This record gives sequence, structure tokens and C-alpha cells, in this order.
Amino acid sequence: MILTVTLNTALDLTYRVPSLRPHTSHRVSEVVERPGGKGVNVARVLAALGHEVTVTGFAGGATGRVLRERLADTPGPVDALVPVAGATRRTVAIVDARSGDTTQLNEPGPQIAPAEWGTFLDRYEELLAGAAAVALCGSLPPGVPVGAYATLVRAARAAGVPVLLDTSGEPLRRGVAARPDLIKPNADELAELTGSHEPSRATQDARRRGARAVVASLGADGLLAVTPEGRWRAAPPTRVHGNPTGAGDAAVAGLLSGLVENLDWPTRLTRAVALATATVHTPTAGDHDPALYTDLLHRVTVTGESGAA
Repeated sequence: MILTVTLNTALDLTYRVPSLRPHTSHRVSEVVERPGGKGVNVARVLAALGHEVTVTGFAGGATGRVLRERLADTPGPVDALVPVAGATRRTVAIVDARSGDTTQLNEPGPQIAPAEWGTFLDRYEELLAGAAAVALCGSLPPGVPVGAYATLVRAARAAGVPVLLDTSGEPLRRGVAARPDLIKPNADELAELTGSHEPSRATQDARRRGARAVVASLGADGLLAVTPEGRWRAAPPTRVHGNPTGAGDAAVAGLLSGLVENLDWPTRLTRAVALATATVHTPTAGDHDPALYTDLLHRVTVTGESGAA
């Protein structure tokens, strides 16, 4: 079983409009509602790849109830979310049909009480016992300690479970110091962590700070991986335009599935880029096109070399 942690789950709403214009009213042509948050998106893709996956984190209020109902209707992921008193947040993605661009609105999330955080930690320890790998994903809701991911990384390491961390800001800085097996920042998150805007230098610095391996998302240019086994770049066959929401989560699913399947790094990166690209090409946040994914597996370019990086 692969475990995904989403401390700040969300009910994702995607609105499609003919053209998004400021200061005007819009008629929405399509609405899609689905369970979300980064780790939930990762779990959905992992399940589509055929992996057993369990979702944990927090859910509460009327929005949390709807999220759990939608999650129950989603093939694959097992719900191990911890109930809380506060209301789960919503996120809104507004897709401009004319340009293909997406505008994202993210609420902050519920206030988590100390007792609720303690209950989650107990549940997490229980779930680790049956996990082949764990992904720690996304922002922290109010009330959760800023060092939460460092705590969760150390618990996974103590249990002998490989751990991937995908977050940003101070939670990422503290989490990296706990020595996760892999981090997957985007270029901006990596620059904020290291102070360097040059990806090759920044990934090396992130490894020195504690991450065993670093896979940096370079947007339309693909992924840069610096690992103990070598360094590689992986890129889609053409520049991608569309809805990027959930593309990074699809890449995480590709990397994590490759880890538990013991695939080599070029194959993991090929899978991650193909999944991310197939996600950008779909109109609904967090979906991916299976046929396009299969086609892209043969067209992603990976360059680099094995050896100590």
C-alpha cells in the first residue's frame, strides 16, 4: 500500500467560462466538483496506475462530508481521513476556454486543534506499518505546527518507509532537514529554499540540506533530477499549453509508483513527465488522459548520466 498525506484537503471546483475578463459577470458553461488537495490528487493517479493507495489527512464540516462522499465514489483510494471540527476548504479553478489559461483561488483551510493533530499522528503511525512508501503533500492548515512535515518524515524514516515530500516555504525547509528520500519542488519553491535561481546549483544545494534526491519541476521544460545514482533531465516532446492544476501531483504519482516498482531513474522520470503532460492537456483539474499518457511514454526525452551526482 502507498500512503498519501494531505493535511489541507480541499473540495476542488472547476468552472469553465468562454472567456475570463476582469470586472464582468460570467456564465459558467461547465462545473466539475471533486475531492482534492495535492495528496488526494496523487492518490487518484496512483490508483489509475493500479496501485493500492490510502489517503489520510483532515476533513471536516459540510465541505468535508461532500469531499468524503466524492472520495467514496472514486475508484481505488481508501479513505483514512481524520475528522475535525473545522470546515474543509474549497479551491476554485476557472478555466478560460478561449485561451486555455487557468486562474486558481485557494482558501486557507480549517483551524486544527492540538488534540486533532495528536489524533492524526496516532493514525499516521498506524498506517505507516502497512505502507510501502508515503507522500507528504501540500500546504499546512492553520494550527498545524510549521515543523509538521519534519515530524512526519522522521516517523517514516524510523519505520523504514521511503518518504517523498512535496511542499513549500518554511515547512519544506524544516522537512528537508529531516532527510526525506525525495523532494519535488517547482523552480520557485526550490529558489526560495536555496536562494539560487539556477536549477542545477539549487538542486545540489537542496541535497546538501538533507534531501537524498531532488526532482525539480521546470514547468513546460519538464523535470531535473539530482540523485545519488546520477542526474537527468526529462522533457515532453513539445511545449505544453492547458490547465496545469494537478500536473505536479501527477508527476509525484509517477515518481512514487516508480520507486515502489524499483524502476530506474530514467524510467521514473519518463513516467512522471508523461503523466504531468497528460494532465495539462485535460480541461478538469487533476485529470489525466490515459491514451495520451501511454503515447507520451514513447516520446519523452531523458538525457543525463548515471554515477554520483
